[in-house]
Amino acid sequence: MTATDPAMTALAQGWCALSLLHGRIEARVERALQRRHGISVREFSLLDVLSRQHDGEGGHLQMKQVADAVVLSPSAATRLVTRLEERGLLTRYLCPTDRRGIYTDVSEAGRALLEEARPTSNEALREALDQAKEDPELAPLARAVEDLQSARTG
Repeated sequence: MTATDPAMTALAQGWCALSLLHGRIEARVERALQRRHGISVREFSLLDVLSRQHDGEGGHLQMKQVADAVVLSPSAATRLVTRLEERGLLTRYLCPTDRRGIYTDVSEAGRALLEEARPTSNEALREALDQAKEDPELAPLARAVEDLQSARTG
């Protein structure tokens, strides 16, 4: 394969389109969440991920799992957890069966903020996808995102 291989060029163009769509969606959701709720898209994502944990065996996520879920390095995820804990949106406590482990849970204030912010996030996502469908390069990707959602709920 050469650098001008049409298949590689198409692959690179597809990747660029996907990256562009992601950036536009994230920017729109970020602006909406910051404006209406004073939280970033990463903070929202972290609250969302942690709110889906459950009590019991395997119910709490390790920091590496949390970091992977919100696409941050483990150290950046830890700093984010600390900031949200300082704002009263998260709590940390020792694992009852392994005193070396630390669990992170969403506080009542965090759950309230998450539920208040979820419609804002969904609305901004919908608007970003609708706008992307007007761009011939992004339209197939926007439809693919919608198809993923339909497959999960259908």
